[in-house]
Amino acid sequence: MPTSRDVAKLAGVSQSTVSYVLSGKRPISPETRKRVEGAIAELTFQPNAGARALASQRTQVIGLVAPFGVTSDHSGLLPFIETIARSVREHDHDLLLVTNDEGAQGLVRVAGRRIVDALVVMEVEARDERIPVAASLDVPVILIGVPDDPAGLPCVDLDFDAAGAMAVAELAESGCRTVAVLGYSAAEIDRGINYVIRFHEGVEREAARRGLPLTTISPVELDRASIDAALDEVLSVEEEDGELPGLVLPHTEGVAAVLRALADRGLVPGEHIAVVAMSTDAGAEEFTTPLTNVSLEPRDVSRRAVETLFRLLDPDSLAADGAAPGVELVQPRLTRRASTPARAALQQTA
Repeated sequence: MPTSRDVAKLAGVSQSTVSYVLSGKRPISPETRKRVEGAIAELTFQPNAGARALASQRTQVIGLVAPFGVTSDHSGLLPFIETIARSVREHDHDLLLVTNDEGAQGLVRVAGRRIVDALVVMEVEARDERIPVAASLDVPVILIGVPDDPAGLPCVDLDFDAAGAMAVAELAESGCRTVAVLGYSAAEIDRGINYVIRFHEGVEREAARRGLPLTTISPVELDRASIDAALDEVLSVEEEDGELPGLVLPHTEGVAAVLRALADRGLVPGEHIAVVAMSTDAGAEEFTTPLTNVSLEPRDVSRRAVETLFRLLDPDSLAADGAAPGVELVQPRLTRRASTPARAALQQTA
């Protein structure tokens, strides 16, 4: 197999220059970098991970602690994992997936064995037992989510408070006189997942600001019986005066089941009832009636988390920035589609 010495010989540079191109530890001229990268491609050279780890005291591996329990939103999880993996590879690192069912001990195990250079922790709870442990580790840790007390750890997340307010504002501007939220599941609420709390706070604040009557059904499970019961409670009162409430659907995995339940009642989003969902753009566009959605921005959140993590791994970059990373909230983005037309259209079909 080709070695770094072979690469150096073909590129006409020293072996140390090849090392600097691979590690990024020293600036290299574009011309030299191009020759080295060309030689690497021609020889199909693959750096020896073990040797690099011994030389640099780094593993070139980032650990991702991700949820894979029965209550996790797996469809919403994939864009995060995919983007984190791609971003980590762009920094010449590999990704080690760690399930969060190990709790704090999983963090200690991975960090203690020196098999990762840093950790990304997802689905953070408001009072998360892992946070004090994560803050005590001797590897950088970044949280995707915002606990009540981050213990000095940097956090990146969607601004769920703003997302909740944005969903209500869209329904109000569509002419809805009342708003109903079909909330999260009991498991998410009981675990104290922080984004649940922040989302509902945003909804309540915006509804109060606009003087809109608000009905929140919570918890709502993902099974059809729970969804039917929630819709019966919301719609039975509102139908008496001929006006249906605008619906906010925060639980991504429950959107399809809610739409089926509405269809069985003869209610089409955008024709009979206004609907705003929290979902990815791809998820919102896959339905027969494309949904107005507040995007979870999973790729933006993931990219920013990885960028911050590699700043933590580079003391020079961190020093140049001045302040240590804190809490960074990515602004949500609403895309209006067919499920929130002008209110006049809804009144004509009522």
